Amino acid sequence: MSYLYSFVILKQGDEMPRYPRKRSLTGVYHVMLKGIDGRDIFLDEEDKLKFIQNTIKARKKGIFELYAYCLMDNHVHLLIKESEEIGTSIKRITVGYVQWHNNKYARTGHLFQNRFLSEPVETESYLLTVIKYIHQNPLKAGIVTQLADYKWSSYLQYLNAYKGITSNIDSPLIMEYFKHQPDFEQYMNETTDSECLEYKPSAKYSDETLKQIIKESLNINDILEIPKNKRSEIIKDIHQLTQASIRQLARVLGVGKNIIERALK
Repeated sequence: MSYLYSFVILKQGDEMPRYPRKRSLTGVYHVMLKGIDGRDIFLDEEDKLKFIQNTIKARKKGIFELYAYCLMDNHVHLLIKESEEIGTSIKRITVGYVQWHNNKYARTGHLFQNRFLSEPVETESYLLTVIKYIHQNPLKAGIVTQLADYKWSSYLQYLNAYKGITSNIDSPLIMEYFKHQPDFEQYMNETTDSECLEYKPSAKYSDETLKQIIKESLNINDILEIPKNKRSEIIKDIHQLTQASIRQLARVLGVGKNIIERALK
């Protein structure tokens, strides 16, 4: 049995499968963006502010609706309704931020994992579950003891909306369910065990375990025998699903670090 849930056995010459994202019947999605290699996306408050500004700018340009967000150091939760393909909306949000971040910190390459996580939100009950889950991220992480103390989620934006203050979210939909601010605050602060797209640190594998995972999942003798473009896709998928380091992948696959680095760019 393979440890990599989305790998299938491949023969040389086969295409690496790209599993289609489940489409939402309502157009509403809960999206999670994670830093590549588990790295922090935001190193200071200016970074978080810039990401929010980019999201607002992308929302106006792409005309998607933003119902909720929460920025943590190494991942982001968004609750959005698409008016265009969801991947296009996420690209609008992230591309400008990555360019700005890389310039600020004198770095190059990817900042976010190549394939963002998403789940469709198709019922009213799950819509409310997701928005509560998103707002409670910093509370569960022990960063704050009160939701109102965390300024990098949309919780405070809803409190502003109830007071008639301009907010950076599309608040009317959720406010239809909670006509009064105390009702909204009570619901958002209720204890919940819901996980939704739970952020979990990636498992770390020994070289032998990683070799076994790859052996069980990929029917190949020598990755260098595979055409370069297909080889790069295989390396990307192995990296994304195992979160193995570049150094470890080079050791296990028996290739140079430069090959892994080029594949992941």
